[in-house]
Amino acid sequence: MDQPDHPASPPPAVSAPVARARHAASLIVLRRDAAGPSVLMGTRGAGHRFMPNRLVFPGGRVDPADLRVRPAHPLRPDTEAALRRSANPALATALAVAAARELDEETGLTLGEPSRLDQLHYLCRAVTPPGQPIRFNARFLAVEHDVVSGTLAGSGELENLQYYRLDEALAFDLAWVTRRVLEHLQGWLAMNEEERLARARFPVCRRKVWGYE
Repeated sequence: MDQPDHPASPPPAVSAPVARARHAASLIVLRRDAAGPSVLMGTRGAGHRFMPNRLVFPGGRVDPADLRVRPAHPLRPDTEAALRRSANPALATALAVAAARELDEETGLTLGEPSRLDQLHYLCRAVTPPGQPIRFNARFLAVEHDVVSGTLAGSGELENLQYYRLDEALAFDLAWVTRRVLEHLQGWLAMNEEERLARARFPVCRRKVWGYE
């Protein structure tokens, strides 16, 4: 039998669906003392699918119930405005509620029940790039240590929970996004209150490239 002049083309490759980036929030608890600023972090266990064995801030995805919570005190106007650059009003509040809830669940520290959100400051946003099986559209918020209460313990989801000086944390083998968030925190700490309130743009990371929104 004669062979065809050209072999049959292989079937087209079927692309895997791109995972949706789920809304999430992390809360950076900031403590200041004579040794300098430090932040609360813990290590994700080896069994976690997302960022195992990595030093991270307390945080997690927004749950449907977070959208129904009425906080004891609403967000600061500047924090709410920053969150609403990438979220509607209900989601903006739910992101802060999720950050406070995850702090309580993972560390034992609390902003009250229901949470007080008026002491939260907005820092930046990062979206896990396409191609990853688990993706988050994560907002990073900060709060001063002296406005949280409770005993540092947590659920065990984060191991070795403790406050790390900024220079100490940056010396670890951090995930690229965690390192950059800490660097943005350093810049935020260098501002006075007037400069923070005057910010017109906020750092955002898409496809591993940092820009502003």
